[in-house]
Amino acid sequence: MTDNGASSYHRYLQGDPNALEELVRTYSDGLTQYAYLYVRDYFTAEDVMEESFAALIVKRKQLPDTLHFKAYLYKIAKNKCLDYLRSKKRTELPLSGYTESLVHADTERNIADRMRDRKVFQSLQKLSQDYRDVLYFAYFDGYKISEICRMTGKSRKKVYNLLARAKSALKEILLKEGIGYEDL
Repeated sequence: MTDNGASSYHRYLQGDPNALEELVRTYSDGLTQYAYLYVRDYFTAEDVMEESFAALIVKRKQLPDTLHFKAYLYKIAKNKCLDYLRSKKRTELPLSGYTESLVHADTERNIADRMRDRKVFQSLQKLSQDYRDVLYFAYFDGYKISEICRMTGKSRKKVYNLLARAKSALKEILLKEGIGYEDL
């Protein structure tokens, strides 16, 4: 696995303005999708992504060598999502109502593929937050179990159990939606 943005972040801390652009270009889409799993509104997820990078700029924190930059960035985003959800709960204002699929139209993909991807993503939304987190980190971001343990603060056994239960729950939801694992 690559350095997960650590070298770009280090260059940014040293004053290289291109490094920040590199980080935004590399992580903005995935960070937005991750935020969407929490806030369930595409425009709010984009705001969370932007706020996460803004916090990164303001804090300019030197990271220990043992901490992955990407894990640090996603932790910022998770905290921003939780802050948003807490404030939303206090104010109880309805969401804007404008939600979009995170599956971007790709001219090379056909409509059936986009519909399947949308159903998979919507099915993922039906899982508990712990299940969504481990599935996202393991399959969308490609983290190893040991890295997921560090990021979530859960034991290896707990992560394996969550992952097994999450896959089983997702499989059940997908089958109800008419999507089998062989279709993915």
